[in-house]
Amino acid sequence: MIMHSLKYHLEQAVKNKVAIGHFNISNIEGLWAVFNAAKALNLPVIVGTSEKERDFIGLKQSVALIRSLREEFDYPIFLNADHTYSFEKVKEAVDAGYDAVIYDGAEQPLEENIKITRQCVEYARSKNPNIVVEGELGYKGTSSQVLDSIPKGVELDKEYLTSVEEAARFVKETGVDLLAPAIGNFHGMLSSGHDPALNIDVAREVAEAAGIPLVLHGASGNSAEDIKASIDAGVSIVHVSTELRVAFRKSLEETLAANPKEVATYKILGPSVEAVQKVVTDKLKIFNER
Repeated sequence: MIMHSLKYHLEQAVKNKVAIGHFNISNIEGLWAVFNAAKALNLPVIVGTSEKERDFIGLKQSVALIRSLREEFDYPIFLNADHTYSFEKVKEAVDAGYDAVIYDGAEQPLEENIKITRQCVEYARSKNPNIVVEGELGYKGTSSQVLDSIPKGVELDKEYLTSVEEAARFVKETGVDLLAPAIGNFHGMLSSGHDPALNIDVAREVAEAAGIPLVLHGASGNSAEDIKASIDAGVSIVHVSTELRVAFRKSLEETLAANPKEVATYKILGPSVEAVQKVVTDKLKIFNER
C-alpha cells in the first residue's frame, strides 16, 4: 500500500465503490490491533479518537503514535478527531495535527449546526489545506455501549432521518468534505447483536443531493448486507467502535479467568489485541468487497 494523502484514498474509495474503515481506539493495544489488521490486508485505515478518548490517551500523544507508524512503515494510517462538540475542541485537534476532524452538531438546531460547522471548516483549512472536515446531520445517539433498546431520542422512521433538502443546504453552506447522515443508524449496538435495517433509499437520496461522500457512523451491529448496500449508495467511510470494545472486554475477561495469577500486562492484554484485530479484519473485508 503506497502512502498518499487521506483525500487521495477517499477519492479512490469513491471511485472503486468501497469504504475506508474507521476504528476508534483508547489505548495502544487497540491501535496495534487496527494497524496490524489493515497492514495485513494492504488497506488504508483511519483511527478515530473521540473527545473522551483523546482525554484518556492524550491529544498530542495520539498524533505522535499515528505519525510514528506512518513514518516507520510508510503506511496510510490516518487520525480523525471523532465526535467533537465545540469549535474550541475542533481547533485543538486541528492545531495538534489531526488528519481529519468532525464537528458533531447533530443535536443542535440546523442553523446553529451550519454556523459552527462552517466556522470549523474555515479554521481547519486555514491551518491545513489537506485536512478532511466532516459534518453531522441527524441525531444518532451518543453511546458506545451494548444497549437493550434503541437510544432515547433516536427515531428510525423516514420522516426523522436526514432529508435531501437539509443535506443539500448543509453541504452548500458549510463546505464540508464529508457528511454523516442519519439513515437508520445509531451509536452503540443492541444486545441482540442485530441492529434494525438501514434505510438504503434515504442514503442514496442524500448522497445524490449532498454531492460528497457519506460516512456511516455506528456500524457496530449492522449486517454485512446493509453495510455493503450503504457503500453502494454513497458511503465511503464506515465507523466501528462498540464491537471492538466488546471483543476487547470479552477476551480480557476470559484471559483473566483462565490465568488468575498472571500479572504480566503484555501477557494479559495480548489475546485482547488479537480479538480486536480479528473484528477489524472481518469488517475491512466487508467494506472492500466489490
